[in-house]
Amino acid sequence: MKKPFYTWEGDTLVLDILGTPNAKRDAIGKVKGHQLCVSVTAVPRAGRATDHMVRFLADEFGVSVSDIQVVFGRMNVNKQLRIKAPKRLLSVISQQELAL
Repeated sequence: MKKPFYTWEGDTLVLDILGTPNAKRDAIGKVKGHQLCVSVTAVPRAGRATDHMVRFLADEFGVSVSDIQVVFGRMNVNKQLRIKAPKRLLSVISQQELAL
């Protein structure tokens, strides 16, 4: 069985992400392997793209930036984020939840 791109730890969503900096627009893409592809317009310099991604995802999940913790990958395309009690779920997650 393949590893899912997200897991729940209580009400915290743990998300594995494959980030793409310097994109044309901020977007949530498809699931690739065990990671969710997320593109951001920010440049990958001194963790700025990751910070931008956190702000973008905070809006998408309906949480504040402080509710998102970068577990690892601040300076890397492979990231893991912990999102405390998301108010909204992305459609890729909702579809998976319904399939369970």
